[in-house]
Amino acid sequence: MRKIFYFIIVAIAVSSCMSSRSSRSSMGGEVTGISGTSWTEPTPYGMVLVERGSIKAGPQENDSAWGLKADPRGMSVDAFWMDETEVTNAKYKQFVFWVRDSIIRERLADPAYGGNEAFKIEEDRDGNPITPRLDWSQPIPWKNPNEDEARAIESVYRINPITGVRELDPSQLNYRYEIYNMAEAVKRKNRLDPTRRDYNTDNPVSDEMPIISKDTAYVDDEGRIIRQTVSRTLSSEYDFLNTYIVNVYPDTTCWINDFENSLNERYVRNYFAQGTYSDFPVVGVSWEQANAYCVWRTDFLRRSMGKEGFQIEPYRLPTEAEWEYAARAGVDKNKYPWEGDLPLTEQDGCFYANFKPMDGNYVKDGNIITSAAGTYSPNDFGLYDMAGNVSEWTSTAYTESVNKLTNDINPEYQYNAAKEDPYRMTRKIVRGGSWKDVAHNIRSDIRMWEYQNEQRSYIGFRCVRSQSGMVKSKRK
Repeated sequence: MRKIFYFIIVAIAVSSCMSSRSSRSSMGGEVTGISGTSWTEPTPYGMVLVERGSIKAGPQENDSAWGLKADPRGMSVDAFWMDETEVTNAKYKQFVFWVRDSIIRERLADPAYGGNEAFKIEEDRDGNPITPRLDWSQPIPWKNPNEDEARAIESVYRINPITGVRELDPSQLNYRYEIYNMAEAVKRKNRLDPTRRDYNTDNPVSDEMPIISKDTAYVDDEGRIIRQTVSRTLSSEYDFLNTYIVNVYPDTTCWINDFENSLNERYVRNYFAQGTYSDFPVVGVSWEQANAYCVWRTDFLRRSMGKEGFQIEPYRLPTEAEWEYAARAGVDKNKYPWEGDLPLTEQDGCFYANFKPMDGNYVKDGNIITSAAGTYSPNDFGLYDMAGNVSEWTSTAYTESVNKLTNDINPEYQYNAAKEDPYRMTRKIVRGGSWKDVAHNIRSDIRMWEYQNEQRSYIGFRCVRSQSGMVKSKRK
């Protein structure tokens, strides 16, 4: 069952200026138009603006050694903001701790843990009832909690049965969110008014409502996340609201499961937990978890701005087209984020990226696994690690014929596989190659894929946001 998803995108005025043509006035009964307001968006923290442009995507020439066929295809993308680096352990850990703290606050408000009403807002300023929500202005009593508060706090931790160490219980760290399926909701065939579904007046109007599908999820009595795709007769716009529940804790065991015959236990224990790796890219995160992070990051920004319930440009994963355009800095001839066909400088032999330079020699470039984000020089767009370090999730679904399915303006192919779909339908495109890949596999013009629920020690991600408003294209 195929479902194509987009976020609702609405411009927000964080600062504004009037259009240069806004001073028109109606004269002599002539129609002069009503001018709108132009929005100027400040640079989001840690992001760079990738201006709109075009590129010949894909390999430009045959590579017989790798069985790679030339497949250049022209495409254009609109402007967007992109994270300078991959999302780091520190930034992802903020997401994990937010989920932890939300669970604790829910339990502090629960009568079973004392029922402190201060942690939940149930009325507006005028005393009218509202949908209950957490009050994040109330601090968690980490120090000197009473008995009920201590039980609520400790309920998200466990004692490791082997080491006896107190640690977070990853199984509880679930994030619930909803996405409105705008792409399906706006289709003519799904309009609530049957007279507006078909503009051909020769065809009879049918009052029969269409059957739509939507995703929903819940947690069962054993704490397992149950995802379902249900079909129902369209009755309202709420039928296009999809619910997801995602466990957000990274799979730290990926370091052993990806390399079974290696001594990588130190990374299982330390890579995500220890501060030494705070500025390293987060790994062991699935496509589903990366999407959940994007939704949370959008909501976190909205809350911080005091704009709860207000639509802003959402954080999201980049499309494959956006990722390739950004990685190659908009230059057709670039196979990598830099000029030339070599991964190092010819003058002094300095490496441009973190990858596997030689057979069995990971350390020749200065690293054995990942490197701290931003260790190597950025490309001409100011983006770091667009080759090597970790491969990166895109929003684009993988199929062998993806090039034939996408348009040449803002190309994208999204397929949200239902639970009943074959596993191969859950493949998503990853780009950029990683610390474990040879030079060929970190090229910016070739695609690879992974299953959306897989968590790998060599796959991370970065976020983008569509640029609100219009910027001028650079002429080449």
